Amino acid sequence: MNSSNKIKAVLFDLDGTLRHHLPSGGEVFVKYIRDLGVDISEQDRIRAEHWEHRYFASSPEVQADNKKFNGDLKAFWLNFARRRLLALGLSESDADDLAPQVSRHMDTSYKPEVHVPPDAHVLLAALKEDGYRLGVVSNRDDPFQEELGRLKLDAYFHFVLAAGQVQSYKPDTLIFERALEMAGTSAPETAYIGDNYFADVVGSRRAGLMPVLYDPSRLFPDADCSVIRSFADLPGLLT
Repeated sequence: MNSSNKIKAVLFDLDGTLRHHLPSGGEVFVKYIRDLGVDISEQDRIRAEHWEHRYFASSPEVQADNKKFNGDLKAFWLNFARRRLLALGLSESDADDLAPQVSRHMDTSYKPEVHVPPDAHVLLAALKEDGYRLGVVSNRDDPFQEELGRLKLDAYFHFVLAAGQVQSYKPDTLIFERALEMAGTSAPETAYIGDNYFADVVGSRRAGLMPVLYDPSRLFPDADCSVIRSFADLPGLLT
């Protein structure tokens, strides 16, 4: 790697990219439904994963739900459970019946570990040493610098940006434009790495950045962009 190459800044998504929950919420959700005797195929599971990614890409549905429930997290996640059950292929009546039980299970039993892939540290240290401008751009509402410190990631980055700070949520282009200002680079000189095709790839591409999909579970096998399965794959795309 060499910062004299075309790409001069590398920006990262946070949740699902640098920061993971183990096991994932989707895995625990589907296991619980299967344990209840509901037949969920692999195709159903993948369809629901795609739905969740699309939903949290600042979709009209999540915007409407945020407005409707207005901070009532219990009601929001109950509604989310119902929506996910529908995405898994359940009927409306079955989703209505099961959603309260599933939502309670996720609320009381889902206690995942927070995990940073070890190869992320190797990559970030190498990128910083080679002179790339590094940033984290997340759809979170609030600043997250302290959390990066707890994850031992803060020393790598020149800046962090939460969507709530600029009231612009991926895939909206404004958040990427603000990130470019903070990086001090132009869009063609900047790569963006994220796990959510609908938020990260669509949004960064619209803003003119080089999109890279981080997809270790091969959720998007037909993605029309550069794809990495591990962070070790990234350096070859920056040269």
